[in-house]
Amino acid sequence: MKKDSIYTKDIVLVLAASFFFMVSPMLTTPLIAGYAEFLGAGAFLMGIIGGLMNLCSLFCRPFVGNLADHLSKYRVAAIGSAIMAAASAIYVLAPNSTWVIGGRLLHGVGYSCCSVCMSTWMSNMLPKEKVGTGMGLYGTMNALAMAISPSIGIYVYRHLGYHAAFVVSLASSIAILITIQFIGDKGEPKLPATNAPAAAESIAAKSTAAGTAAKSAAARKSSLQFIDVRILPLSAIIMLFTIPYYAAQSFLVRYSEARELAVNVSLFFTLYAAALLVLRLSMKSLFDRVPFGRFLTGSILSAGASISLLAIMHNNWQMLFAAIFMAGGYGLMCSICQSTAILMAGEERRGLANSTYYVGLDLGMALGPIIGGLLYGNLPLAYFFPSLLFTLPLIAAVYWIFLRNKKR
Repeated sequence: MKKDSIYTKDIVLVLAASFFFMVSPMLTTPLIAGYAEFLGAGAFLMGIIGGLMNLCSLFCRPFVGNLADHLSKYRVAAIGSAIMAAASAIYVLAPNSTWVIGGRLLHGVGYSCCSVCMSTWMSNMLPKEKVGTGMGLYGTMNALAMAISPSIGIYVYRHLGYHAAFVVSLASSIAILITIQFIGDKGEPKLPATNAPAAAESIAAKSTAAGTAAKSAAARKSSLQFIDVRILPLSAIIMLFTIPYYAAQSFLVRYSEARELAVNVSLFFTLYAAALLVLRLSMKSLFDRVPFGRFLTGSILSAGASISLLAIMHNNWQMLFAAIFMAGGYGLMCSICQSTAILMAGEERRGLANSTYYVGLDLGMALGPIIGGLLYGNLPLAYFFPSLLFTLPLIAAVYWIFLRNKKR
């Protein structure tokens, strides 16, 4: 039974577990390529290892989306967190880069299980009229973990080394397993609200064989649905918002060093996290009232301002304002696109909707560093950030063609 409040014990515990599940992979992201080099990998293999987790997660999500709709969310989360713990342990024990490849593949599987499962679990606990507000809080926890984790990983690595940093990732995965033990609502799968049983009895009375065949056909049809086509435009939109952010995350340090800029790059991610927290908490009541198109317009303009400021920055002030605008662009749209996908899908298909949404997020996280690398290696540095503006008109085009006439 759903509760009117979005601050029940179960919801708070799911939010805590969602923070821990995001810490584990995001803490390793800025370190794993350097660790692979430390173990003897060449430049090309370093890049492959860096993007391997998200590529693996991308291919796993359609299957995990179906699992989240047919198994208890508790079981899927437990499986995912155990796999992520195993991946972190492999990093700690790895004697060479081949082991790291195996760990990245496992991390991708575990990450896809937890990300789809946690968001679906959370959404099923929320009253329908508060899905946007609740998922905004969920997105805030994810965004905070994504912003804080790289700083934690880099700090531990610089003071204690790679292995200590990966032990923190392992501890975060174990924290998920501990936290979900105390959640009362295990997230059992929801059945479609139809009168199918009564109809099936009537059909069976007339023709048992026909009824059985009909149900089998329906089951086959359901089992083959790995993507919710209605959510694909939202998936494309979040992919296009994600590409510039992850290109910046991957190359901002090297960009600032190459241009000899007097900026403290770590402040970018710290202020981004703080700005995103303020924006999501102050605007949480608007997520259920303001149309998607208005949010999208504001976020496109905000992302454009951020990229432009990064292109011209020469001091910390310009970089810090760029971080604030990035929070208003990519940061806000993560939760807005996800909550919109959930509302469009319906309760019994939320796992599939979430997995479709995360396909776009994974693609953006994988393509951002790749596109950033191509731009960094083939264009003058002055054109690095302006080139990333190409994503913004594409976002507007996707909305105009596929979503403009759909109600949120």
